[in-house]
Order: sequence, then structure tokens, then C-alpha cells
Amino acid sequence: MIHRGYIWNMSELTLLIVEDDDDIADILISYAQRDNMQTHRAVNGLEAINQLHNHDIDLVLLDVKLPEKDGWAVLSHIRQFSQVPVIMLTALDQDIDKIMALRMGADDYIVKPFNPNEVMARVQAVLRRSIVTTTPTAVPEKSYGNLKIDETQHLVTIQTADAIHTLNLTLTEYHFLLLLIQAPNKVFTRSEILDRCLPDSDALERTVDSHMSKLRKKLTTLPATVAINSVRGVGYRLEKL
Repeated sequence: MIHRGYIWNMSELTLLIVEDDDDIADILISYAQRDNMQTHRAVNGLEAINQLHNHDIDLVLLDVKLPEKDGWAVLSHIRQFSQVPVIMLTALDQDIDKIMALRMGADDYIVKPFNPNEVMARVQAVLRRSIVTTTPTAVPEKSYGNLKIDETQHLVTIQTADAIHTLNLTLTEYHFLLLLIQAPNKVFTRSEILDRCLPDSDALERTVDSHMSKLRKKLTTLPATVAINSVRGVGYRLEKL
């Protein structure tokens, strides 16, 4: 498992490749090992869940069409207990499928047939976004209202007089919120959010709306004194209630 706050090397990383097609799985394993990554493989959804519970996994390559449990069910289960980065692999090349994957908490989406080199480039891009590196002058905590982000622990909390509530965020939601809290009340455009938070992704601007919608709902379920507000036709900003 990646240790947050430290620069990593590829040999420290472990991928879980969830793919029932032996040929595709063998190619992905070969390319991952070429980059000195450790690998585990699951051939169905149930085995994938078991592997995640029993091994330290840094990223999941998850096929959609799987026996036992499909990729959507596996992704939903993962997000109930883990924020491990997930890249979906699928033969479905429809915008609705991409949006569904992102809404359910996937960090990226790759359509088959794919170039294995591109897959590994996406893996490294998502891993870079998932790791919070600090410098001696960095401020490890950021707060606004009763919202606090601890970058050393990758932890987001809402603090009240009698309790501390933890926000269970996907990796992308975390980075969006971390960007907004850097400059409260500033309006970040959709393109700026993509450039700052998903620089190596080919995500569309409406992807921002999908992630922000889920993030806003999560904030409203807790006694937060801040909210993410949209500015029509422009973007989003973090404000106090």
C-alpha cells in the first residue's frame, strides 16, 4: 500500500488486474511487470473483492463484464470500504457508461481494444494524483468553516462541538475539494478544475459536474458550515453557509 506523503517508486506498487480474458490479463500483467510493478489477478468479481480484502492494493484495473459479480457491482462494493484508485476497462464506448463509471467512483475509464502502453500511462497518471507529497514548508492541514483536510492522512472531516465526522470521498472528489479549499470563494472554471485535478485524463467538462454533484450531496448529509455552490455557465466555488 502506498504510504501517503512519500515519493514512490514503481517496484513498491501493487496492481490488482480483474479480467476474465486470459490473453488480455497476460498482456496487462506483462506490461505492469515490465514497469516493475507487483501484480495480483482476479478472474471474477467475487475473487476481486476477496483479493482486495486480503492484499494491499494500490490500484485496480477492473473489467466491466465479469462472471459472478460484474465490474459495476465490484466498484460499488469497493467504494463502501476503500478509496483505492480504480480504472474501469470495458468494450462499451458510450458517454453514459463513462459517466456512470465516474459517478460510481471510478478514477478513469479505458475502452477496449486499448494500447497497453496507454493503459500503463493512465495507471501512472492516476497513481500520481492519488499520492499526496509534502515538502518541509507545506502546510499539512487546510480548513475552512468546520471543514478540515489533513493532507498527510488524506483525511477529510467535518468538526462539530461534540463529534468529528469523516467524509468518505473518492480520489477525484478529494482532489476537487482540496483545490476549492485552497481559495475559498474563488470560482474555479470547469476547465481549470480538469487541468489542475485531472491533468492526464481525457475527461470532458461535464465530468466535473458529475463529480461535483456527488461531492455536494456528501457535504449536505453532514452538519457542514460550508457548501460547494455552482456559478451558472462558469464553474464552482466553496463558500460558508
